[in-house]
Formats: sequence, structure tokens, C-alpha cells
Amino acid sequence: MVRAPEYHERTKHATSDFPNPDLELDFETMPRPFKSFRDRPGESLPGVRAPVLPALSVVAETDADPLDGTDQTVRDPVDAVTVASLCYYAAGIKAESAHPADEVAHPMYYRTASCTGNLHHADAYVVCADLDGLDAGVYHFDPKTFSLDVLREGDYRGALADAAGPGAGVGDAPVTVAVTSEWWRNAWKYRERTYRHAFWDSGTVLANLLGTAHAFDLPASVVTGFDDRSVADLLGVAPETEAPLELVSVGRGASVGDSSASESPAVDPVEPETVSHPDHDRSHDLPHEAWAESTLSDGESATAWRDRVREAGPVGSVSPGDGERVPLDPVDYETEVARPLWNAIRRRRSCREFADEPLSRRKLGTVLDRATRGVPGDWNAGDASSLRFNDVYVLATDVEDVPDGSYQFHPDEGALERLGDATSRDQTRLALGQEWAGDAHVNVYCMTDVDAVVEKAGDRGYRLAQLEAGVVLGRFYLATYAHRPLGGTGLTFFDDEVTEFLSPRAESQTSTTLFVLGVAGD
Repeated sequence: MVRAPEYHERTKHATSDFPNPDLELDFETMPRPFKSFRDRPGESLPGVRAPVLPALSVVAETDADPLDGTDQTVRDPVDAVTVASLCYYAAGIKAESAHPADEVAHPMYYRTASCTGNLHHADAYVVCADLDGLDAGVYHFDPKTFSLDVLREGDYRGALADAAGPGAGVGDAPVTVAVTSEWWRNAWKYRERTYRHAFWDSGTVLANLLGTAHAFDLPASVVTGFDDRSVADLLGVAPETEAPLELVSVGRGASVGDSSASESPAVDPVEPETVSHPDHDRSHDLPHEAWAESTLSDGESATAWRDRVREAGPVGSVSPGDGERVPLDPVDYETEVARPLWNAIRRRRSCREFADEPLSRRKLGTVLDRATRGVPGDWNAGDASSLRFNDVYVLATDVEDVPDGSYQFHPDEGALERLGDATSRDQTRLALGQEWAGDAHVNVYCMTDVDAVVEKAGDRGYRLAQLEAGVVLGRFYLATYAHRPLGGTGLTFFDDEVTEFLSPRAESQTSTTLFVLGVAGD
């Protein structure tokens, strides 16, 4: 197994790594795009209900319960349509086309959440009580057929609550969505860096999932502390190939003791038969080793770890300096763009062409303001007033009323603090030489101090730092595509070069994610 700091060092990109002929893709071993079962019955899902609240409002929700502090008390019940809607907007298919590679027979599928390489290795599982239109059970969401594969029948929420331990809120939720990563579906292209991508890509799924739940006025919170092996056993997955990453509890007021079965059935082993991948080199085991090093053994350990993280408070960030401030003046909620969440999700894409025209300072400020709020989760007891593990840095060129340069973004001030100069060439060079970074005019890096995070929160804290950045990445997509003129995409980067460029401010930090945005081209 490998500790998180060592894993991070071993998977950094350096300029000397490229070009690398060993990284050529082998289409004969390309993984299948979906997990498919041979021996599981399916449960068709009904139509979906569109989340119609403004995207800019719901992506900025920092409370687990969006109705806290309001006069509204009535909510729509959680039912099969709710489950279908959560699954579709978090991990569904919105379009398909002929695959651009001649060697690939299946279509290119475009999903509702972004994913590195469009490889979509993050799968969603549903553990629920008896709902209107859906029996209690453990299910796997199949986006291709828009159905649920039945893995277990009965109310297993108690087993999930035991795995998460007291204080996680899982036992009171009628539905919990578990998100996994099937390593090879990403490692085929990205090799050992897949463990990072697991949290970036599950983070974008969670951004959509949380936004959809909150748009339905439902409480929703991320649970990262749980007995990993018990959850894997419940889902019927083998962590060497597919491992659980996060849980998201949705809804409230349906405690396990109130269900038709006062306690969960025994979790007997299940080994569903799936359609196998082509034979391939399974030597890329580093993602599983890093995951295994950060596992928890039972619900008690999960509770103790959660308490440890809560007591540690914010970690991985650096203090603001006294540099020149550039106020961004984001629009308020009364005057923000009212584009509904469903439309922003449908419009989202990885933009590869940007117009050569300046980005509005207020649009940049609004996107930054909404995307970098905290994420409600068990590490902050569902009250996420700010990010806990990442700082936000901006390289800006050709932004109205913002001098070209590098900046640290201070969310509480709604302002950028100038650190130094930056050019479009710098943006492209740091982003692995990808020209879209320079064309976009705005590059936003999330950065953390890996050693400090691991010291305070253990190796599992590394998951948290990467996941928080992944959710922010997903929110950047949604906040960007809430504005019709804008486009954006996530990119990767040369790790140490970014740190050096942003030093001395960021000298103890390393990049977690990069999002670039600007005025979209034709």
C-alpha cells in the first residue's frame, strides 16, 4: 500500500514526462463504457422531474437542508421519480454520437456530469427504503438503459448506517446514493493518476446530485466517513477493481426504525456476474493501494475519524496577504441569471474553442462566488460556510477591469489579491501545453497542502481535499454554463510548475484541480 503524500508525489506530471510513447492508447484493451450485469433483474425508472430552480442559487447552497432558516416546511415526498431524477441529472446520458476513434465500435456517450477523458468510471448505487413506485433495496443505476439493476431486495439502510456510524445522518434518509470508481475504466488512459481522478470525477457527479436534491428542497449531504469494506460488500463490488468513494444521503424523516423492517437483513455475500472488460494489463494497482491505505474498519472508526476532522477545522490553506485587491462585484441573488439547473446541466460541455474577447469582471466574480462555497458534508456537520481544504488561485488575461496577472481569490472579500504577472503563454505552459488554457483567458486552480491535510485528517483527508476540489470543479461547470455566452472545461497541469509559478504564496501547496473559462467561441 502507499501513503497519500507518496502517491501524490509519484503521480505528478512533469515537463520531462512528455511526450511519452508508452502512453499511447491500446484500443484492444479499451474498457467498456458502462457496467453491465448478466444475472441481475432490472427495474425500469419512470420519467424525470426537472430541477427548475436557478443553477446559480442551488450550486451555492452551503447547508445540507436548503429549507433551514426559511418559513417553508412542506416538501414533496421522495419517490421513484425523485430517484430517477437524481440518477439522471447526476450520472445520466444526455446525447451520443459516432465515436471519433475508428477503432471503437460503440458510440461516444455524453453524460450529465463531466469526467476526465469522457471515460465515466464513477457509478451510482441506490440504497433506499420503500418508496412510492420503488421497493426497498440496493440497486445499481444503469445509465444506458435508464434502469436500476436489483442487487438486493429489502431495506438495507441499517447496514449502511452501521458502516457510517453515529452522526453521519444516513439512517434518517429514505435514499442514499453511493458513488464508486471502477479503476480500469480510467486507468486505461490515465494510469496511476486515476486515484486523483476518482475524486475529481465523483466530485462533478456530486455537484449535480447535490444541486438536484437541493433544487427539490430536499436535504442532501456528503458522507465520506464509513467502513469501506462493509459498503463494498453491501454493493457487491471488489475494491481491487471497483471501490466505494462517497455516500450522499437524500431526504429526512424516514429513520430505519420507522421502516417496515426495523433492522436490516443480513448482508450475505453477493457476486453479480458482469460483462467483462477486454483482457488488459492490470499492473496499474497504485489507485487501489492508495484507496486501501485510507480505509476505515468499522462505524466506530468512521465516527472517530469524522470527529477528528471536524475538530481540525480548515486545513491545507494559507493566510491572505496584503497585496493589491481587485473587487469582483458578483451579482446578487435578486439579479442573477435565472437559468434553471436542468438547463445548465444539459448545456454543459467541455469547451475547446474560445472567442478572442474579454470576459466580464462581474461574470467572473459571479462564477467564482457561486462555485467556491463550501460543500455540505459529514466533515463539517452539513454547515459549509467555506471551503475547508483548498485555496483558489486565478490566472487572468483579458478580463475587463482586471489587470493581467496571477491572483489568490478571497471568497469572504469577493476580491482577487494580486500575486504577480501572468500571460496567455504562462496559462498554456502550466496546463500541460494545452492551448485552450491560454485561449480561455481565465484559469482557476484549487490548491492544498497535502502534508498538512494528512497530518490533521490522515490519508483519508487526501480524499477529502481532492473531493472538495472535484465538487468545486463540477460547480464551476454549472455556474459557467448558467451564463449563455460562457464556456469552460477542466484540464490537467504540471504540478510543481504551478506551485513554483504561484510561489511564494503557494510554496507549501500543490494543485488539486484546474478549470478554465472564457467567452465561448462559435
